[in-house]
Amino acid sequence: MSCGFLFINKPVGPTSHDIVNQLRKITGIKRIGHCGTLDPFASGLLIFGIGRPATKQLSNFLKADKEYFTTLLLGATSNTGDRTGAIIKYNPYLKTNDDNKKPASNNKNNQPTLSRINRVLKRFIGNIEQTPPMYSAKKINGVRLYKLARQGKVVARKKQKITIKQIKLINYCWPRLSLKISCSSGTYIRSLGQDIGISLGCGAYLDELTRWSINSITLKQAIELKKINRDNWSNYLQKLFHSYNATNA
Repeated sequence: MSCGFLFINKPVGPTSHDIVNQLRKITGIKRIGHCGTLDPFASGLLIFGIGRPATKQLSNFLKADKEYFTTLLLGATSNTGDRTGAIIKYNPYLKTNDDNKKPASNNKNNQPTLSRINRVLKRFIGNIEQTPPMYSAKKINGVRLYKLARQGKVVARKKQKITIKQIKLINYCWPRLSLKISCSSGTYIRSLGQDIGISLGCGAYLDELTRWSINSITLKQAIELKKINRDNWSNYLQKLFHSYNATNA
């Protein structure tokens, strides 16, 4: 049986587990796992372990740093932190998380300036604490948070330490703010987007999210699922760690 890793370019729409099921049908192999779940609205690099020897090594990818491209929509919030949730227009008269606790802006649309955005983004670079979102796959007492959220329940979540290595502003044209983010494992980009919106005093939620890389593996190395079939899938298998080290590549 062929074993190894498949680097897949996940499209917007299916869940990560949907793709696992498709790969099982294509490969005929039941033992398939993945690391680093991407939400249905998100796209980009997903790594799948094909066969038991590969699934046992997926933890090496989980620990790796990641890089994302995301676009925030400013001026509103979402209960899920992304475009799939209930969108609520942000109250421009709410105070921000600024040190001086002053409102972010006096203009009628509460649109932050480019210089203000750059100042706020710098605050999130480095070692910070982050609260996992309710709409996430994180488990509390054995239950996925998103299952509780769908029941209308909100539970206390412990803040976790993460590292944001870089936030690069790609484009800003109100209300769209596009960023490139390099971060440690365990970072929730939706939570980061919400926190940035709070600090800007205008609110924000994710409209687009693409995972570009996991350590040195990039989206350029990934294959679209529609190009894989029963005859060619093994041609795209990447080797196991005895000859390919994901954490030190």
